Amino acid sequence: MKLLSRAEEIILLAVIKLKGDSYGVAIRELLQRETGKKWSFGSIYTPLNKLTRKQYVIKEYGEPTAERGGRRKCIYEVTDKGIAALREIQLIQESLWSGLPANILK
Repeated sequence: MKLLSRAEEIILLAVIKLKGDSYGVAIRELLQRETGKKWSFGSIYTPLNKLTRKQYVIKEYGEPTAERGGRRKCIYEVTDKGIAALREIQLIQESLWSGLPANILK
């Protein structure tokens, strides 16, 4: 399995945290709140498109709404394959971090 990029990992985690309400604006707001950094829509949708192609997320469409001019939201959901990729990167990171001297980052 190919390793996730950091952006892919963060976005997958955001989609899971949003529990079914994971569309572009909500993902962006959560990431900005959690990271304290600005996220452009391009920095969200580019990894989301890659994650969709890799079948780590699926994209479903919500109902059209008046406040969106009749357009439907794209809702993202993490697949079992996406969960497996997150577990793999978590294990790798834990292994790498565990080998560091305790005072290295102080």
